[in-house]
Amino acid sequence: MSATKDHKRILELISLLQKYSKHYYILDSPIVSDSKYDDLFRELQSLESKYPSAIMDASPTQRVGSQPISEFSQLSHMKPLLSLDNVFSEEELLAFNARIMHRTGILDHISYVCEPKLDGLAVNLLYEKGHLISAATRGDGLTGENVTHNVRTISIIPLQLVGNNIPDTIEIRGEVYMPISGFNALNHEALSSNGKVFANPRNAAAGSLRQLDPRVTANRPLSFFAYGAYDPSDSLWTRHDLMLESLRSWGLPVSDLVETVDDISMCLKYYKDILIKRNDLPYEIDGVVYKVNHLDLQKLLGYVSRAPRFAIAHKFPAQEEYTKVLNIEWQVGRTGAITPVARLKPVFVGGVTVSNATLHNFEELTRKDIRVGDTVSVRRAGDVIPEVVCVILDSRPANTVKAILPLKCPACNSDVIKNDDEAVARCVGGLYCPAQRIQSVNHFVSRKALNIDGVGDKLIEQLVDAKKINSVDDLYSLTIDDLLELPRMGDKSARNAIDSIEGSKQTTLDRFIYSLGIREVGQATARQLALYFGDIKLLMAASREDLEHVPEIGPVVSDYIIGFFMQQHNVDLIESLMRHGVAWSPVDKIKKTKYTGKTIVLTGTLSAFSREYAKDKLMQLGFKVSSSVSKKTDYLLAGEASGSKLKKAESLGVSILSEDDLLLILQGEYNDNM
Repeated sequence: MSATKDHKRILELISLLQKYSKHYYILDSPIVSDSKYDDLFRELQSLESKYPSAIMDASPTQRVGSQPISEFSQLSHMKPLLSLDNVFSEEELLAFNARIMHRTGILDHISYVCEPKLDGLAVNLLYEKGHLISAATRGDGLTGENVTHNVRTISIIPLQLVGNNIPDTIEIRGEVYMPISGFNALNHEALSSNGKVFANPRNAAAGSLRQLDPRVTANRPLSFFAYGAYDPSDSLWTRHDLMLESLRSWGLPVSDLVETVDDISMCLKYYKDILIKRNDLPYEIDGVVYKVNHLDLQKLLGYVSRAPRFAIAHKFPAQEEYTKVLNIEWQVGRTGAITPVARLKPVFVGGVTVSNATLHNFEELTRKDIRVGDTVSVRRAGDVIPEVVCVILDSRPANTVKAILPLKCPACNSDVIKNDDEAVARCVGGLYCPAQRIQSVNHFVSRKALNIDGVGDKLIEQLVDAKKINSVDDLYSLTIDDLLELPRMGDKSARNAIDSIEGSKQTTLDRFIYSLGIREVGQATARQLALYFGDIKLLMAASREDLEHVPEIGPVVSDYIIGFFMQQHNVDLIESLMRHGVAWSPVDKIKKTKYTGKTIVLTGTLSAFSREYAKDKLMQLGFKVSSSVSKKTDYLLAGEASGSKLKKAESLGVSILSEDDLLLILQGEYNDNM
């Protein structure tokens, strides 16, 4: 019964692996992860080793990849272009080396060539008298797809070899791949145009090379590394590393990471070094390859049906796996950004078990069309937060439901606003939202806002964690005893913090507006709002039309301001701050003058007063104060040690003002011809 069961399992594995190979090699749309395929392949190898009579010609262990796709003609390789066996551990690698030493009779050490294992598409390039004649994919190892017309569009592959000792006929073996930057740009373009999104750079490279129209391939960011050659004369080289040196000298790209080492221990060191570098490389690799360096030993070792005995691939831990989306939830960041998060069926990827993955923002969630119940590809590289790469549409159930952007914040029930020109949706709860609490308090106490010295990031986190403050107005209810209860808080520090909080009550209207943390309302905008409205209550009641009369404020900023004040809890909090004694001196509102709408730039050092004072006074007269000189600039106020701005203003014909001119303007006595 056991043998019958094993034979049945062999047939089942062959069927599964054929199906997975078709999706991987032919359709460029994998439905299982590489590690899952490897596990099934190794299981089949083990069973076939146990029952040699059960080995079938159609078994994936007896051939490489899949048959060429029908749209392309076929080309035969002069020498079979085989795949590699894999090892996944140090023990398996040492066993491989032991087999090499046993079969060659060498008892001390074996020299190996080590190289990164690119995650791309193997191709065979035929050169005659130095000219590129044809190019074929690996196919079944004996014949491959004729992709000559597409390979010729890859600029890094030379159409003509140059140099010495180029044989009349030679096959160059290598890998076509897509750099990560090109892959990201290709997918970004596809997402914006509802085109096909590739699961990974390998599939993108394969899909790009298998185009019937070479103009499509020409527009794809493909590259190539050569890793071997077949010389029919069998007389050019004695070592594999010498072969690679010749290929490089003929103008073929060879990886700079290739190294020749003296023994298997150095192979392990190479593996560890490349594993560390992996995430910084500009292309994807899924392991390293070791090849016996001396070609006479390669011949002695020979081949099995689908792979050479003299080479092995040492695979890295998987960085990408497939799993199911159990739920899609919404998280609120410190700045109010509403981010979708996928809750996943736990899967081991990149060395850790992953159960959550970021979906970045609502637009990306929509573009990738990720739904609860979908099977998805999840990627984790190094310490990067796991992300959902794409949906495996072939595995989508019939009853999936699209995620909907929440209208209310899941943390505080405030409105969620998303502008058409932004990818991120945001909660407008601001000072009230618990998810934004630490961020909002940090902003409120910052130097350019209420300037509460002695109340820094760490103290704020302690106060929030200890539930001493729930919002910024709670700062004004703190006592010295409250602070002394916190870890590592001394009496002097506590008193300084309380004194600073008390001192912050007397501020300015523009600082107060800035401290509220309204999106897109920085210092300059806060000052414009303070000068225009002169009163916080008038600002809180302002309409979009009122706001758009303020210099430099358009519809987007207006929407953020209105959205903020529409939340009653924000209004309540402002009133609470004022009851605690936060106040400011009356503001001189902007006047209607002949300078209203004029743009002025300040440069250099002023002697009579500060730049901030000058800015305020100029804005009260209706000036728009800008930081850069352009054709739209009306005046440049040039103090001492003026530099490039003065030169640019003079070249553009801008009116140059001195500090004396400024005094006359402020006194209403300056005359000009503008």
